[in-house]
Amino acid sequence: MTINTLTEKIHKALSLGRKALMPYLPAGYPDKDAFWRHIADLDHSGADIIEIGVPFSDPVADGTIVEQAALRCLEQGVNLQWILDELAMRRSSIRAGIVLMGYMNPFLQFGLERLAATASRIGVNGLIIADLPLEEALDIRKLFRECGIALISLVGLNTSAERLRLYARRSEGFVYFVSVMGVTGERDALPMELQNALRKAREIFSIPLALGFGLHSPAQLTKINDAVDGVVMGSSLIRHIQESGGIDGFLTPWTSKQAG
Repeated sequence: MTINTLTEKIHKALSLGRKALMPYLPAGYPDKDAFWRHIADLDHSGADIIEIGVPFSDPVADGTIVEQAALRCLEQGVNLQWILDELAMRRSSIRAGIVLMGYMNPFLQFGLERLAATASRIGVNGLIIADLPLEEALDIRKLFRECGIALISLVGLNTSAERLRLYARRSEGFVYFVSVMGVTGERDALPMELQNALRKAREIFSIPLALGFGLHSPAQLTKINDAVDGVVMGSSLIRHIQESGGIDGFLTPWTSKQAG
């Protein structure tokens, strides 16, 4: 797999008349065995890219639902080594692209060079480090790129056009656009300024734009449909699992052409 795998996954979804589906689930949630069943079910249900959250004790960008889920995983002893070991045994049966999403602390503790080599060997396609600033990412991006892993950029409503252009020169795979000024979590409505911000980003980036934070329904994309290539769903997925015990029906609203 190459660093272009994630871009290709998104383009394939768009060719089918829908957005690329990128569910996010903290590793080990709700328990170690059920987690991998949920990953397999998401894959079989049409997920294009699956974001596996690396639990961390101080998740500054996570809302209540995700934070509580991550803490539950930590209590079960989930760590980066467990994630990589378990994924290594299952990666060949997962069709979706795989992205690890987390914070710098666990990755540094594991060792960045060790992580790049291990993740590349088992078929991880991308990495999102929520608290890694652009200015500190250059060497890390180079390290992972050499191992065929895309370091995904996060931008948002307060990212200036000048800074977007800096990201555009370095970004790969796709760009994760944070829909709100705040933490993760479902919202009834997205900010009014999001439409203009996305269109500005669309003019600058040549790779796909994925929208995350607060998404739970295709209806939320009504005014921004043309500016979004993929959707990330985390809190709404966790809530769905809490209420239903599984994945059944979660991606259905997003898989029709009408949803794209």
